[in-house]
Amino acid sequence: MYEQINDCGGHFCTTPAICPHHLSVDPTINHNGTDACQTGWSVNIEKYRYMNENLDPTADRLTKEERILEQTLRPGSFSSFTGQFKVVENLKVFVGAALKRNEALDHVLLHGPPGLGKTTLAYIIANEMGVGIKVTSGPVLDKPGDLAGLLTNMQDRDVLFIDEIHRLSPVVEEYLYSAMEDFRIDIMIETGPNARSVQLSLHPFTLIGATTRSGLLTSPLRARFGINARLNYYDAKLLHLIIKRSAGILKVRISDEAAHEISRRSRGTPRIANALLRRVRDFAQIKGSGDIDLDIALYGLSALNVDQYGLDEMDNKILSAIIDKFRGGPVGLTNVATSVGEDPGTIEEVYEPYLIQEGYIMRTPRGREATEIAYKHLGKLKSPGQNTLFD
Repeated sequence: MYEQINDCGGHFCTTPAICPHHLSVDPTINHNGTDACQTGWSVNIEKYRYMNENLDPTADRLTKEERILEQTLRPGSFSSFTGQFKVVENLKVFVGAALKRNEALDHVLLHGPPGLGKTTLAYIIANEMGVGIKVTSGPVLDKPGDLAGLLTNMQDRDVLFIDEIHRLSPVVEEYLYSAMEDFRIDIMIETGPNARSVQLSLHPFTLIGATTRSGLLTSPLRARFGINARLNYYDAKLLHLIIKRSAGILKVRISDEAAHEISRRSRGTPRIANALLRRVRDFAQIKGSGDIDLDIALYGLSALNVDQYGLDEMDNKILSAIIDKFRGGPVGLTNVATSVGEDPGTIEEVYEPYLIQEGYIMRTPRGREATEIAYKHLGKLKSPGQNTLFD
């Protein structure tokens, strides 16, 4: 029922050994047994090399076993999905109405930070609709022919899920317009004087696009999605419920105090909460009795370098640099990145969103500034001359 697509020739590949950037489970080989695809996935992995891997909201670092385990922890229906209440309730209505009319669901755009459930919701929509789903990602679709191969193999009302849809090439994106609106595509046969265009009709289908950077989508593409939903970070109470549910699936007992401790250090992200739960379970089995209580949770989280607020070493380095080296700011992103030895894009995309959301830094027209919360977190005092216009 589920297929994954690679970019080695633009055809289907149902074996699990495909490029990890393209939703694979094996980072060493592709579908034909040769070296892994080198179309840029290593750059993405490099981007997060300094981040505490236990707090990485992306799925780049997961092993084959962890990917399989993550699939088992994912809810399979709206009723078992925790959080995002308004989004889920609206999707229930839209799916129910489409089923009642026996039509394909309108195209759906899911956007928000990584690890909040965009892929999970795509699979749930397919399950609730009772149709198949094909999974790919924006960077995989290099040529219009790649997209044509996908679309012509779609069955009636099937779901096509494109992750990182903001990274579609312009040529492929324009090719997608007629498919989304009119369920047809025009392909060119032969070249030169004999070239001719042939129009192919498609089965009605649902495109579900997921992106962490909706601002990079072009206006024509964004306008073609009839359903637009943003996923927000979770609070500790919802993450507590997710951790208790996941612990039940993993068949490990966990106390409410331990679940709360893990939830409040999970940066508002279910994927991080589940990852921390799996790691703390390891400590419970080796250093404890096998059950997760508060003491073993505190021990494991400390060993994983996750502080009580969910900040890792790089988060604290960024805050310290702004306060100690730049007198609390304002300071430009490039200066911060240079002082901590990190790429500016990584700081902006990976670290800043959580630090801003939790109130540790402010992003102003003049640059980044540390807040009172950051000073208290690091145990530092704010000098009277900081953050004034004339330093």
